[in-house]
Amino acid sequence: MAEILEARKKQVLVNGSDDYALECEKVSTAGSVSQRACVFCGSRVVLYPIADAVHLIHGPIGCAAYTWELRGSLSSGPELHRLSFSTDLRENEVIYGGEKKLYAALTELITAYRPSAAFVYGTCIIGLIGDDIDAVAARVEKEQGIPVIAVHSEGFKGTKKDGYRAACDALARLLGGDNDSAVSPRSINILGEFNLAGETWIIKDYYRRMGVEVVSCITGDARIGDIARAHRAALNVVQCSGSTTYLAKMMQEKYGIPYIRVSYFGIEDMSRALYDVAEFFDDDAIRENTSALVREELEKLLPGLLDYKKDLMGRKAAVYVGGSFKAWSMVKALRHLGMETVVVGSQTGSPEDYEYLKEICAPGTVILDDANPLELSGFVLEKGADLLIGGVKERPIAYKMGIGFCDHNHERKEALAGFEGMLNFAREVHCSVTSPVWKYAPARIRAAGGKP
Repeated sequence: MAEILEARKKQVLVNGSDDYALECEKVSTAGSVSQRACVFCGSRVVLYPIADAVHLIHGPIGCAAYTWELRGSLSSGPELHRLSFSTDLRENEVIYGGEKKLYAALTELITAYRPSAAFVYGTCIIGLIGDDIDAVAARVEKEQGIPVIAVHSEGFKGTKKDGYRAACDALARLLGGDNDSAVSPRSINILGEFNLAGETWIIKDYYRRMGVEVVSCITGDARIGDIARAHRAALNVVQCSGSTTYLAKMMQEKYGIPYIRVSYFGIEDMSRALYDVAEFFDDDAIRENTSALVREELEKLLPGLLDYKKDLMGRKAAVYVGGSFKAWSMVKALRHLGMETVVVGSQTGSPEDYEYLKEICAPGTVILDDANPLELSGFVLEKGADLLIGGVKERPIAYKMGIGFCDHNHERKEALAGFEGMLNFAREVHCSVTSPVWKYAPARIRAAGGKP
């Protein structure tokens, strides 16, 4: 058994052997070197894809490192979201305050770029020195005539999930601004889809073919104007439940919009996401269009998976991702490729999420919450995984152990959602797992009894 800190033992279980409920939704154990990101990072994940807004980080320059090519969120128009602006606070502002610098930066950026809105992100240092970013934002909003929204995302005050909530609070300020433009009675908002590698465009096209209008995607390829009229859609479809369920609940309470949870990854979950929307509208034409769409896409997809499945049959995979909804879909998608998931976990899963993982995973599968590199590498080696699916922080773990890796996080440039995304996923997994380079990896050589 991999080494586990005493305080984390109830956050790891072996499916079918351990009968306790997995502990989750708690702060990371001190000293565990958690793979989780901070509050600030969580807020940026949700808000940064809004393409016609200025995103200004009020803090040291190091917090602004998440810029042009480090995230795959694409835009069909403006690309302000790909610029990372910072007030670059230094010793002088830490001592005397940074509000004057923030005001000057906001005024300069809005004058230069004429955005539809501006977001100001509070970082750790702002929480310590006490800058009143709300007051500065309100002053600039009055002077410039656009929404200027303070995002309270001081990194030290919680986890990435708290950052999601801060982002949802910021988005709530934009809702309700447009009560005039036309919205179809058969309309939805997509929440928690960030247009990585153009995935929003794939999903929106599916709904268009069904006969359903997408009022707003929050926040993939988003515009401030679309978010302002999102409160008039008939249904919210929540893709990343960890990041935007809070917003969906707020919209249900304030505007009466129901919501459903979906995933756009893998064959089963992608199909279910379309059928669930069709059932909600209870329209025969939409049902027929949905059935025809799924049938057409599967006829193109399934033959293409067969060659990959031949080589991948019986291989083992480990999955560690941010949101548990992706973990569910990965287990199912890997099964379609003939692969067994032997380790699976997430950074932000809920008790209900992990109960569902227990249902769909085979006995013996290690299920974990808020893992750290030592645990991950230990379980991957113990279970003999041939592949690790994760994000940029998990990539070095896979490569050091000499196994394949599939990037399923925000840095990727390959669309993995939708039916065509499933084919891309199969191709990427196949290329990585079957690469001959792994036989030269020192960890593999040692495992085979030789020397590197």
